[in-house]
Amino acid sequence: MNNWINNKLMPPMMKFVNTRGVKAIKNGMLIALPFIMIGSIFLLLGSFPYAPIASWFDKTGLTTYWNQAYNASFGIMAIFAVVGIAYNWVKDAGYEPLPAGMTALVSFLLLMRPTTAVLNGSKTVISSNQAPDLLSGFIDRTWLGGQGMIAAIIVGLLTGWIYSWFIRHHITIKLPEQVPPAVAESFVALIPAFVIVVGFLIIYILFDALAGETVTEWIYNVIQTPLQGMTDSPIGVLLVAFLVPFLWFFGVHGSVIVSSPLLIANALGNAKVLESHSVITAANGGHIFTISLLDQFGTVTGAGMTIGLVVYMTFFARSKQLKGIGKLAIVPAIFNINEPVLFGMPIVLNPFMLLPFVAMPVISMLSTYFMIRIGVLPYFTGVQVPWTTPPIISGLLIGGWKVMLWQIVMLVLSFFVYLPFVRKQDKILYAQEEENEGKE
Repeated sequence: MNNWINNKLMPPMMKFVNTRGVKAIKNGMLIALPFIMIGSIFLLLGSFPYAPIASWFDKTGLTTYWNQAYNASFGIMAIFAVVGIAYNWVKDAGYEPLPAGMTALVSFLLLMRPTTAVLNGSKTVISSNQAPDLLSGFIDRTWLGGQGMIAAIIVGLLTGWIYSWFIRHHITIKLPEQVPPAVAESFVALIPAFVIVVGFLIIYILFDALAGETVTEWIYNVIQTPLQGMTDSPIGVLLVAFLVPFLWFFGVHGSVIVSSPLLIANALGNAKVLESHSVITAANGGHIFTISLLDQFGTVTGAGMTIGLVVYMTFFARSKQLKGIGKLAIVPAIFNINEPVLFGMPIVLNPFMLLPFVAMPVISMLSTYFMIRIGVLPYFTGVQVPWTTPPIISGLLIGGWKVMLWQIVMLVLSFFVYLPFVRKQDKILYAQEEENEGKE
């Protein structure tokens, strides 16, 4: 099995993972990470889980300011994505990347028009269909967040690819060497940027004339919504929960590969629902499977939720090998770092530990999904905490005290899921150590 996976399955998978497009998406989304964290802080303040404090924020008018900061950071995630993806594509190709990122931003904004009606309370004052010319001078934030995510990815990839093609084939304006580099670079970008912008303008005109909607709306309705629906299902949860530890078993960083922009878009959708309705439900468009479900119930304390394993190794193991690794791994595990146990025990390429390593995230994520679905647990608010945030604290921040308690239950459960397997391995290692000491 190991030979088949290493020789047949992993090479094409790694080839796909290392393609320029996939790397551009992965690295491009990382650009937004600091602003996701900043925006999450203000989202938490704007929808504070403790009613007296939330009420005080509302009375003093601070909630409006918290929401303003959220909208200017977490709420424009698609902008970071489109710039970051085009930037990293061109950078990976070996060219000056910043003009490509700016070209992608222009193209992305070009493809959309305001669609959100101007409201007075709950009453529509004017809609884009009633007077499109009057609303044409605004940028609609609706498409700058989660709803524009797939459009941003497509625009970023196309811009990076086309821009690199022009530079690679020397279809640019070349200035003499005496011209300052900053000026020369701007002229190098002129022809590819012009072609890309005109190309997206033609696409915008065709959609506007023939479909009566923007490309961004069409992508959201036809591509993104079905994809989000597929991920936001038990099958989607099962697939992600299985793939992350399965890939890690072979030493491949499953968390980076599997973590999808769609899960971030789901989290953004929940944040928007919370801002609009003050409560997240299925009826008002809430998503169960967000990036928080993966981070806090699939990879919390590290891929495979290995905290139970580390606790046994640290406090109950008889073999010196496991006890020593446990002592090294216990503190990093609290901050969701478990490479010491993945490669030290090891779990990687250790068939004996594959079953609990894969089973624990599946149990945790699926059970959490259904607990939210039946109403026992609340929907996650969309708050994104730093990945090093210790468990229990992270559970409280993403969903309140109920989610915190449920996270504790899952962490305790991990001890019993790993127990029969690590106990058996501990017994084998202890016997080997005793035998070796006897020979000495």
